[in-house]
Amino acid sequence: MKVVLFCGGLGLRIRDASITVPKPLVTVGNRPILWHVMKYYAHYGHRDFVLCLGHGGDAIHDYFRAAPDGEDWRVTLADTGVDASIGERLSQARQHVEGEGVFLANYADGLTDLHLPTLIDAFARSGKVGAILCPKPSLSYHFVRTDADGAVVEIRESGDVELRINGGYFVFRTDIFDYIQAGEDLIGAPFHRLTSAGQLLGYRYDGFWKNMDTFKDKQALDDLSASGAAPWEIWRTGGPRKD
Repeated sequence: MKVVLFCGGLGLRIRDASITVPKPLVTVGNRPILWHVMKYYAHYGHRDFVLCLGHGGDAIHDYFRAAPDGEDWRVTLADTGVDASIGERLSQARQHVEGEGVFLANYADGLTDLHLPTLIDAFARSGKVGAILCPKPSLSYHFVRTDADGAVVEIRESGDVELRINGGYFVFRTDIFDYIQAGEDLIGAPFHRLTSAGQLLGYRYDGFWKNMDTFKDKQALDDLSASGAAPWEIWRTGGPRKD
């Protein structure tokens, strides 16, 4: 199954003076986060990648010219434009996945220990056009609910609230392209059309998931990598989580 990776964002929230590479090449431990994401998919036998490039695309081209040693990956580098939205990038990748029937997609900036075949099987059973991984947000806030007059009626810790977020791990049938119009972002009108048609599966997951939006997120992932017990490194542990 082919894997489409969105690698064209600016990554503005993660930047500090020490980070000059595009976000997919920002390291976790001693490897780019992009490598970790690709290694995860390859562990489950998905080694055919389409990378949708934008900002910093030249650096990603350079990285793959010096191909990561020992990785039997097939990599297609698709220059999809610096200013393109995720929906536009996906639409431009259509030529590379047409005829596949089903393909995988990912923002390429989040890591998980999800047992991927479980998600794919749930998607296949659903008969829907798309599936999205829905972890709980890693927040340390208190949610406040008020009445119409502004009086506080409830305060709950974030961990006690049944909220789910877009985890950036997707499974799609190629029918997804029928739901995307020119210039649209993916998480917008196309997903509204899918949900209105009952064609989007939200797969709830309570295991490890962590994205790398900020420099603080990077430090947290670096610490896990340095500990030797990084949950997402299932190719090392041999014990993927099954829900």
